[in-house]
Amino acid sequence: MKEILFPLIGGIGLFLVGMMLLSSGLVGFAGGALRKALVRFTGTPYKSFLSGALVTALAQSSTATTVTLIGFVSAGLISFSQAIGVVIGASLGNTATGWIVAGLGLKINLGFYTLPLVGIGAFMKLLTRGRWAELGMALAGFGLLFLGLNMLQDAMRALSDEFSLARLPAEGFGARVAIMLAGVVLTAVLQSSTAAIATTLTALHAQAINFDQAAAMVVGASIGTTLTGALVTIGGTLYAKRTALAHILFNLAAGLIAIVMLPVLTWIIGLLEQHAGLTPGALSLAAFHSIFIGAGVLLFLPLTSHLARIVERLLPERGEDLARHLDASLLGIPAVALEASQRTLNDVLHKLLYVFDGILAAPDHNAMQQDLAQAKHALDRSFEFVARIQLQASDRALSAQRVSQLHAVDHMLRLHLRLSNFAQTQVDFANPVYRTAMEQIAEILRLARAGLAGSQPEDWLERLEGDALLLASLSRQMRHDVLQGSADGDNASQVLQTTDAFRWMERIGSHIWRSCHYLVQGRLGNGGRQAAQPDGAGADKARPLLPGIAAANGSDFSPP
Repeated sequence: MKEILFPLIGGIGLFLVGMMLLSSGLVGFAGGALRKALVRFTGTPYKSFLSGALVTALAQSSTATTVTLIGFVSAGLISFSQAIGVVIGASLGNTATGWIVAGLGLKINLGFYTLPLVGIGAFMKLLTRGRWAELGMALAGFGLLFLGLNMLQDAMRALSDEFSLARLPAEGFGARVAIMLAGVVLTAVLQSSTAAIATTLTALHAQAINFDQAAAMVVGASIGTTLTGALVTIGGTLYAKRTALAHILFNLAAGLIAIVMLPVLTWIIGLLEQHAGLTPGALSLAAFHSIFIGAGVLLFLPLTSHLARIVERLLPERGEDLARHLDASLLGIPAVALEASQRTLNDVLHKLLYVFDGILAAPDHNAMQQDLAQAKHALDRSFEFVARIQLQASDRALSAQRVSQLHAVDHMLRLHLRLSNFAQTQVDFANPVYRTAMEQIAEILRLARAGLAGSQPEDWLERLEGDALLLASLSRQMRHDVLQGSADGDNASQVLQTTDAFRWMERIGSHIWRSCHYLVQGRLGNGGRQAAQPDGAGADKARPLLPGIAAANGSDFSPP
């Protein structure tokens, strides 16, 4: 028995290792281009579908596509409706591996001829760096994949001599469902639908199982592949969970339709064998896989918007979450992770500007405290998230982007502290003494909001800086005038409150400008330039970043 069991387990293991190395190497070698294509060509459900199918076929892993997609949706790069099209495309693209295994791996002893690729790939991985090292890993994985397939094929032949699974019952709906569930379990154990389908194709080729059993196993593997994406979303964002649920619903619906219609689909395969020259056996099973997934595509692709609404009802949003884009699964894709943190920081700054508006108007203190607590939580999460992103030392553009985002977090924490202190005071901003400063602040808020939304000219930051400097100058002049006027017998506490209000407005205006400055620097399109340190408006030159964050997290009031 060990002569069968050991090669069987070893063959599956080699195939799995080969698939992991091949997928990881291909994504590493061309991952940037694949990810850009995935984001760029997702304008409509049909473009999203083609994008998902092609990327999955090239990356040789629907799991890699789905996990990356979940990251993109969490980061806000792709809408949920677009993601459903990519998910459907990934399911169809995943059938490409079956054709390769059935058309080449089982017909030709490629394991022997691909052995040199294992050695060449290993040397490339050891002796080179960057993309060439990733290509070497992909070559080694390609060789191991077919080596494992050959070992698996030999084990299946030996198994068929001892015991034929084809003798097990396969007729009737109950038997088909039982075998389908076995395919789900096999995929869950192997954590790879490709390995489960390759094992099924090999067993069919060795005549260890019959076609109906193999077809039910493939359906089960197609459903089981959604489990990996579901596991990734544990503890993830709402958008990640929605994407995984859409993947499960599509594959489950397509699989159940295939099980119910299995006699009809096998009849269609028989017609193709008779009239289209389709070779019976493994190639027919690969065709069956593509046909039933294709039927699901034709049925569900026109209904992506309806499917999106169903999933959104099943997983509704529960209140506003400013940190909704920060998904830990993104940390392995630095560019996407930084995009997620960038969007989060933009949302947080908009929230802080909204709070400032409320302070200047008629503040609702309970709502204001909730908004400030929400913003503080998101800022803490953002700082932790950005700090965990691992970057290569050679990637200066992403490093500059991360530094800029950390500076933005620093200034927003200081802005949050100023607003918290400001909200606790009872200042009558309807007092004419504040009129000019209020007009200047209104212009700062307008420019900041419009600039962050991209609806202002390119020089909006310079204009914002000028307004912040003008507010600082105005604040100093007004403090001087108020103090001068206090000699006439004005209430001392009222005078100090007024001067403090002007000082707070000055510093809030400064932090709004600096936050906007660093958020603009933190965008991926900054050309990799190191973010300039803005001076003026009461700026602290050569101020260390982390102590600033520590101060902003503390309870003591500290000047900027």
